[in-house]
Amino acid sequence: MPDSWANSAGAQPSTLGTDLHLELTGSGLRAGLTDALREAVRTGRLVAGTRLPSSRSLAADLGIARNTVADAYAELVAEGWLTAQQGSGTQVARRAEPRRVAPITQSRLAQLRPTYSLLPGSPDLAGFPRKQWLAAARRAVTAAPDDAFGYGDARGREELRTVLADYLARVRGVYATSAQIVICSGFHHGLMLIAHALRAQGARAVAIESYGLDLYRDVLTSAGLRTPTIAVDERGARIDDLARLRGVSAVLLTPAHQYPTGVALHPDRRAAAVDWARATGGLLLEDDYDGEFRYDRQPVGAVQGLDPERVVYFGSVSKSLAPGLRLGWMVLPEEQVPQIVAAKGHGDYMSSAVEQLTLAQFIASGAYEGHVRAMRLRYRRRRDQLVTAMAQRAPYIRVVGLAAGLQAVLELPRGTERAAVQAAAAHGLAVSGMAKFRYGVADSGSPAPEQDALVVNYAAPSDSAWAGALDALCRALT
Repeated sequence: MPDSWANSAGAQPSTLGTDLHLELTGSGLRAGLTDALREAVRTGRLVAGTRLPSSRSLAADLGIARNTVADAYAELVAEGWLTAQQGSGTQVARRAEPRRVAPITQSRLAQLRPTYSLLPGSPDLAGFPRKQWLAAARRAVTAAPDDAFGYGDARGREELRTVLADYLARVRGVYATSAQIVICSGFHHGLMLIAHALRAQGARAVAIESYGLDLYRDVLTSAGLRTPTIAVDERGARIDDLARLRGVSAVLLTPAHQYPTGVALHPDRRAAAVDWARATGGLLLEDDYDGEFRYDRQPVGAVQGLDPERVVYFGSVSKSLAPGLRLGWMVLPEEQVPQIVAAKGHGDYMSSAVEQLTLAQFIASGAYEGHVRAMRLRYRRRRDQLVTAMAQRAPYIRVVGLAAGLQAVLELPRGTERAAVQAAAAHGLAVSGMAKFRYGVADSGSPAPEQDALVVNYAAPSDSAWAGALDALCRALT
């Protein structure tokens, strides 16, 4: 069967049975015809008032069933693209003139459809352990009690909270009982819960680091909290700056691996942060988003272990497994648990019980730690390849933030960051500049060092895409 039909073009409105040029694509004839007609009207190839061929005529020309054409016409009439009246046939509806779209240049196309991506925020999704996860799911569902499929506890399944308490103590130095853990759908969800709880308790401001994601600042401001910033330097967040801020009830930190600069919070500043929280009655909100991925020595333990009653600890599987699982956890001071459970009950009451039970089984069996070790080796190998490539092909670029995590920072000459991002796009590569994560001058008054740089996520590409992504990066920077 032909996939297109073409005759003369340029018929005027209200002519009888306009000839058309239609490209039928898609898996079904009716859907393909509907899409082709809709696109012809949308782009202006069929102008308002144009009378279309009868269903019988168009069906004969296309070599398809008349009912297929009639159904396509009827759907577009229902959507408002066409009109149909007895004695007048089917016409293009009179609607506003379509906006003409300028041709897309090659450079613009490269920006819209990058061949490779080194954007931060995601692990290697191709590395998700599908077989092991499915095996854990089978075991979990088989062993699950009947009540696991009910509404359950807003804190999350006891099986997962118990396993997490043991795992976090061993691997991250977190002190917690299962009663202090609340399961959530990731850091974003957990931060939203604590933000609303703090606001309800009378908090007015939560300090944040001068580099981070707008998304999380917006979560805090949406809860009615101010977000003054403290500067970040080569030793992490400047904790002493908190003393210059007024009315701050908590501070959001990324101590193990500051996002996105990659520096770890210095031991003196970790202790100073706990001292500040004790002296003021404030809370430390610890985002341990990729704390398990440390390459040159043992992972830095969580700040939470220094004072469990002054720290809210956040973790998730978004970087270790996949963000699509939507599984995270909060380890809370005991006095905060009731407020968080109440806040959770008003919104996203509980994460999937099946996914929680699967993760509990996955961790308890040792498969989770085995997967993390395997991915740690893979990411370290890529990190080393990135450093080697930069040294050989762009030696003027300094690579920092390498001790942990999924991304590195490529320091650029002053004033070249935007050009580097554009050059990467021209080579089919999506990357982020450091400016995207900079909140501006720290409210504490301390000068925040600014460095033109790229934040490069060497973990994200699949194994098959990594070599091409790295080559595109080098070509863009040389």
